[in-house]
Amino acid sequence: MPSETKLDMSEFHWMMDMLQTIDVGLVVLNRNYEIGVWNSFMENHSGIDPGDAKGSVLFDLFPEVPRDWFCHKIDSVFQLHNRAFTTWEQRPFVFRFKNYRPITGTAEYMYQNITIIPLMSLTGNVDHVCILVYDVTDAATNKAQLEQANKKLEVLSQTDRLTQLFNRGHWEDCLEKEYKRCQRSKITSSLIMFDIDHFKKVNDTYGHQAGDEVIRVTSQALRDTVRETDVSGRYGGEEFGVILVDTNAQDAYAFAERLREKIAAITVKYEALEINYTISIGIAEVSSDITEYASWLERSDIALYHCKRNGRNCSTVYQIGMEGEGH
Repeated sequence: MPSETKLDMSEFHWMMDMLQTIDVGLVVLNRNYEIGVWNSFMENHSGIDPGDAKGSVLFDLFPEVPRDWFCHKIDSVFQLHNRAFTTWEQRPFVFRFKNYRPITGTAEYMYQNITIIPLMSLTGNVDHVCILVYDVTDAATNKAQLEQANKKLEVLSQTDRLTQLFNRGHWEDCLEKEYKRCQRSKITSSLIMFDIDHFKKVNDTYGHQAGDEVIRVTSQALRDTVRETDVSGRYGGEEFGVILVDTNAQDAYAFAERLREKIAAITVKYEALEINYTISIGIAEVSSDITEYASWLERSDIALYHCKRNGRNCSTVYQIGMEGEGH
């Protein structure tokens, strides 16, 4: 029996030594949230000596710990005798420890996963819980960086490089969604298609780089004119599209005229060149007789070609019967 007691004590000290040296935080609390065990991980990251921690109420040492949430977690462990968990994605940290890891130096605080374990006594009662604190800063920041990189890639995949507007594919996706929203909610939006008048002549006279500058200046004028809720895209070449959300044809025409007049007043300066140009704009309001978004697009295109046939540098709202005029 004495040898067995000696063995048990040896194992106990070995276990306590292990718990002190593992790279995981370990805290034991009683039902009054008083600290019974405070290992070296917690000491190193909090700066609080185990002698000062033991017997202290956790909330006195860490007032930033959300008390109601934390007590709910702990109480469920006491009552149900089951473990509880929280991850950094649910709550970045429980204990506000500074992050000193060189690899993840961009994170101000240590990201933490927490496990709360019921500690059952020999009588079968649970009067203490063990809290394990895992430093998951590397994994959390790597995931955040990956998500940020993926978002950037998504934006790049949707963006036209020359104009920084939406590219044709993504813009058409937005147009289809807006068409379905209008049909579902019985609301009105308008579609504008416009292009640069005699753009081939600009390229032939001044060169393609000068033409690119004209397109860039046009896209900037467009961004300066639209609302945040409107959706602008480069449809192709020198043609642009704008979805004017919750806008009827009359208001869309007023917008188109503001844009047209703004661009007509611009002089594009490229190297020693000065280039003046105009645009033509077709407008179509969504209506109940349009059965698909492509038909909405076609109507604004028909209105645009009506402008082309009538002298350019103007804005036209689609009217039934324009189809018969031919392109």
